[in-house]
Amino acid sequence: MRIEHLRERSDLGVISTGALKSLGVSDPGRRCTAGGPWQRMYPGVVLLHNGPPTPDQHLTAALLRAGPDAVVTGAEACRRHGLPARGPEIHLLVPRSVRGSGSLILERASPVPASSDVGGFPVVSAARAVVDACRFLRTADEATALVAAAVQRGRCTPADLAAEARTNRYGTKLAREVLRELGRAESVAERDARRLSRRIRLTTPHWNATIADASGVVIARPDAWYDDVGLAWEIDSRAFHYGPRDYERTLVRNSRYAAAGILVVQTLPTRLRDSPDAVARELKAAHRAAAARPRPPVHVVELG
Repeated sequence: MRIEHLRERSDLGVISTGALKSLGVSDPGRRCTAGGPWQRMYPGVVLLHNGPPTPDQHLTAALLRAGPDAVVTGAEACRRHGLPARGPEIHLLVPRSVRGSGSLILERASPVPASSDVGGFPVVSAARAVVDACRFLRTADEATALVAAAVQRGRCTPADLAAEARTNRYGTKLAREVLRELGRAESVAERDARRLSRRIRLTTPHWNATIADASGVVIARPDAWYDDVGLAWEIDSRAFHYGPRDYERTLVRNSRYAAAGILVVQTLPTRLRDSPDAVARELKAAHRAAAARPRPPVHVVELG
């Protein structure tokens, strides 16, 4: 059979050896040897060219290897949800025991969780994907960054993640620890900021509180707010800025701080991580300066 006809019967150029034999290709493996026109992706799964597979072809081959009713989870599912997950592996949940191969992880799940069509592939919820991806991460910082991205980008809520971690406890210790540590924090940097604030024993600040002027006009929502002296602390990270106007919004925010008489400390996450003592000195000096001038007429907006 001509290669054009084989490609028509394939899915993105991916096809099983069984299907090839039924189409008259008696020895598909011979064409997958070094220098051959095709390549073996997984046992029983062939790609009808010998160049690098695309991510979609790779995932198609993995699902064909896994069999019917398999769903995508872990790092690959996170990427399909638009999250910056690391890890070359493809992690699939299957209703029956199937042996994985190489970086393909096939995990039996009963029942297989619900999935939705994401770009033509059956992908679990973002919360399940993040929790499963955290099982293969090595550090709390990596897990925190992934959890924070999922929440900030609106893919899921902390409650969704906590529910998944409780339901699927095997291997989820890191995810559960990160969720406990973050609390209301929104990034790795904010977590580090909370630790530093506790260490230097400044007045306990409000975190992510909304600040308004005497007329009730909202000024900003700083990462930390020292209400006794009217001091704002912003952890400005490009890693959590997603649009071309974010820099402009930061400048406008700082102008609102200045107009309201609010002192603001801006800290890059890299300095918070690499030079915490220097950041601590700056923050304490700013707190002293804020205390030495009249407190501006601003207040925390209480959420009802």
